[in-house]
Amino acid sequence: EAAMAELAELADSGGLETVQQVIQRRPRFDPRTLMGPGKLEDLIIQALRWQADFIVVDQNLTPAQARAIAEATDLKVLDRTQLTLGPFADRARTREAKIQAELAQLKYLLPRLMSRGDSGLSRLEGGIGGRGPGEQKLEVDRRRVRDRIRGLERQLETERRRRQQRRSRRRE
Repeated sequence: EAAMAELAELADSGGLETVQQVIQRRPRFDPRTLMGPGKLEDLIIQALRWQADFIVVDQNLTPAQARAIAEATDLKVLDRTQLTLGPFADRARTREAKIQAELAQLKYLLPRLMSRGDSGLSRLEGGIGGRGPGEQKLEVDRRRVRDRIRGLERQLETERRRRQQRRSRRRE
């Protein structure tokens, strides 16, 4: 109950309103959806009844679990980590804190990228004499996220060096 109250506060600080809480006690979690099929059905009914836009889960979900719950409910699924990262990014003030918050969000997002509908189509067509279809949209997105992560890590290292230099100058 304390964890659920804390999760409701996190959701509130992230700009979400808690309309219903569903608790399930199980000896072990279902590896596919984290909850049993009956509880998942109950969750779908409750979400429809309350016209929910999101489902917030008080666990750290694997990308496959989040995808399975989202496909079953047709709602966006947020886990505890994702809910925690949002307020950190919003409240970051220093350049280094903003970089760290964006880096954490991108590292969390990378394994969760998936193709959606027609976005999985080829970006470059293989013409005459070509070697097949070009890069998929999903592959482009993943490459861009990895490139952004590398860039942010370089910026973060630069900021750390600057901080060290300022610190050593103050000591002198």
